[in-house]
Amino acid sequence: MPASATPLLCPVCRDRLELGGAAGRALVCPAGHSFDAAKQGYFNFLVGKGTVFEADTADMVAARFDFLSAGHYRPLADAVAELAAAALAGVVATRPGTVLDAGTGTGHYLRALLDRLALNVASVEAIGLDISKFALRRAARLNPEAMNIVSDVWQPLPVGDDAVDVVTVVFAPRNAAEFARVLRAGGRLIVVTPRAGHLEEVAALAGLLGIDPAKDERLAASLEGHFAPLSADRLDIPLSLSPDDVARLALMGPAGHHLDRGTLATRTAGLPPRTAVSARFRISVFEPRR
Repeated sequence: MPASATPLLCPVCRDRLELGGAAGRALVCPAGHSFDAAKQGYFNFLVGKGTVFEADTADMVAARFDFLSAGHYRPLADAVAELAAAALAGVVATRPGTVLDAGTGTGHYLRALLDRLALNVASVEAIGLDISKFALRRAARLNPEAMNIVSDVWQPLPVGDDAVDVVTVVFAPRNAAEFARVLRAGGRLIVVTPRAGHLEEVAALAGLLGIDPAKDERLAASLEGHFAPLSADRLDIPLSLSPDDVARLALMGPAGHHLDRGTLATRTAGLPPRTAVSARFRISVFEPRR
């Protein structure tokens, strides 16, 4: 179980958590609230009524794990990792840097970031948050050196004030006030969103949700009070997908909550052996306003 110098906060009383318990496999606060690590290595911080949001299912997570493990979105993971490494370059020379991956999912993007930082022998601590325990089971195995926590990003984050250098958000909700609270002055928020035309070649067939044409404006408006924009880059990835890849693509996102598996199988069965698909992303970088 990784020790952490980054202050983790109890989701019940907001006091600081420390590793303790048998074999150091629990996080305990001074008030005695204790959170045991699951056998896969993650912690569940959803207390009380948990969350009102629908977490990704085991099937959705399995589809995402297989799709990302095949490397289809690896150029995106590498691009995010490069931006995070640049943001941390001036930090890790004097102290360990800290990265928070909000909506970490299966942990693939955080894994690419940690591998990139290891090339510079950079000292960094990582925290991965997601509301799906099924996703965290995968993420904890993929990133055992990170603190992997089941938590709702719309609730107060279980991290201390001014404790994080980089927050990454890849296709996940954005709690601007909480991200600004946990980021240090000069920290960076890196956000990935789909652009118009993303996966349009298979969107209708796979039942994928449409891209809001005002998505960029909504992103800027949602962060405006807490963050200033620094840069926005476009990344296009040409994909060659098998019918099984298309099915995984459909199941791994929000559409996976309501897609009929039988209908999807029938549709993808009629696809050619390979389908050319364009993945289109925007990677935006923000700094907190002070």
